[in-house]
Amino acid sequence: MTSQEIQPGLFIRGFTPPLKLADFKLVAFDMDSTLIDIECVDEIAAAAGRKDEVAAITEAAMRGEITDYKESLRRRVALLVGVPEAALHEVYEHRLQLNPGVETFVQACRAQGLKTLLVSGGFTFFSERIRHRLGLDFARANMLEIEDGRLTGRMVDRPWGDICDGAEKRRVVLEVCELMGIDPAQAIAVGDGANDLPMMGVAGLSIAYHPKPAVRERAMLSITQGGMERALEVLTV
Repeated sequence: MTSQEIQPGLFIRGFTPPLKLADFKLVAFDMDSTLIDIECVDEIAAAAGRKDEVAAITEAAMRGEITDYKESLRRRVALLVGVPEAALHEVYEHRLQLNPGVETFVQACRAQGLKTLLVSGGFTFFSERIRHRLGLDFARANMLEIEDGRLTGRMVDRPWGDICDGAEKRRVVLEVCELMGIDPAQAIAVGDGANDLPMMGVAGLSIAYHPKPAVRERAMLSITQGGMERALEVLTV
């Protein structure tokens, strides 16, 4: 099914707007290039003089050209060995911005009673700060290993597993739905890259924000111009 442009830069597929936001109970967000305007791993790599090398792997993974996300992330993190922890603070404080319309859309979701989930293939250093900044309810991401104030080039295994990839994003969304006692059809999933497709595929509404082509082709709502608040053009509050 092809998508239909209903407004400049706003495409829908498989449904007729408007939808009622309050009919949903959960919204799950990707972080990098969705809630925020950077890929954190690329900006950390800049401190090691390896941004171009890492960014090329990131772009290929987000386009779906590298199908093993876990291995692609391990490769990128390995290139960060020796980067000082201070570089993470530098990225957060000086290079990271929320994407346009994010605060407006998150506030609208919260006002309608939706629980909010950040589920990221990025890193807890950033996801926890963004969770608190936006007042999100839950978050899952990967943890960078730091020893003696420097990155080791490895990630820390967590009780739930090793790396939050597309399969883990999907599992977390389904688990939170079960814990909330809701059907996945009552969830919204928002992302931009190939590793977001698994969670977008189980949600009742999938929103692609300035997405890679493969994601735009499969999302129910695609925003290719403007901020995330444009989702409210098809979601009534």
